[in-house]
Amino acid sequence: MEYTKEAVRVGPSQHGLGVFALHSFATGDYIGQIHGEIVADPEYGSEYGIDLGDGDRTLEPAAPFRFLNHSCQPNSALVICDEKNEDGTSLDPSVWLEILSKIAPGEPMTIDYAWHADAAIPCQCGTAKCRGWIMAEEELDDGTSKT
Repeated sequence: MEYTKEAVRVGPSQHGLGVFALHSFATGDYIGQIHGEIVADPEYGSEYGIDLGDGDRTLEPAAPFRFLNHSCQPNSALVICDEKNEDGTSLDPSVWLEILSKIAPGEPMTIDYAWHADAAIPCQCGTAKCRGWIMAEEELDDGTSKT
């Protein structure tokens, strides 16, 4: 599946499906907005859900970006933008994909899932900075570490 608007494709990866660049991207580029359904339930959880930062709402992303794989040394990051109406009332936040390091055509695009320690699973990203667990780096040394 190719998504020319975002210049990415979804295809097989080491961990199921992944998102791959169709052309080069430079550090600081914004690839596209991540669309999907916003679920207003603090108990909601899913494989793909993105916490919108308030603990009450989760973005259930649509393709292609729902297939971003984890890396402890990611080349992309999610950016949550709070937005307001002209009258100052809050809108639902928007989520964008920003490039952290240069990406070549065909290269997988990855993000750091940074899960809480209680949801961590073993990591197999294979990077030089692999933490061994898919979890937030700051939780590794706070007594909740899985290692």
